[in-house]
Amino acid sequence: MDEKFKYHYDSSMGILYKTYYGLITIEDIESSWEYAFQNNLIPKERKGFILDYRQSNFSIKIDHHYRIADFYKKHIDVFGNFRIAILTENPRDIVIPILVEAKDDGYCSKPFYTLEAAIAWVIG
Repeated sequence: MDEKFKYHYDSSMGILYKTYYGLITIEDIESSWEYAFQNNLIPKERKGFILDYRQSNFSIKIDHHYRIADFYKKHIDVFGNFRIAILTENPRDIVIPILVEAKDDGYCSKPFYTLEAAIAWVIG
């Protein structure tokens, strides 16, 4: 089975990186977070998240974007009051993060094209 996601925690900055690979569905997003919850991969001392989609593409219907926002809100104990940077270089893939950002409630997400900008925003 091909790896669709990988986690890395940068303790010096307090950022949890999650990198995605290949075509990503909403089910992949949900199940990968559930995996992180079950395996205690999200440090309590985190300052924020960077979700890196540069090596992947969304396979998500535009009108289903709300499911991502609903998932974050359902798990507000994990995502609440944190910044979630979504990193993508493909113009076609920027639509989903923009739509999710419009539904933010209790957490803050924002799409970025560069890692440097994403880091600055998360720790800023």
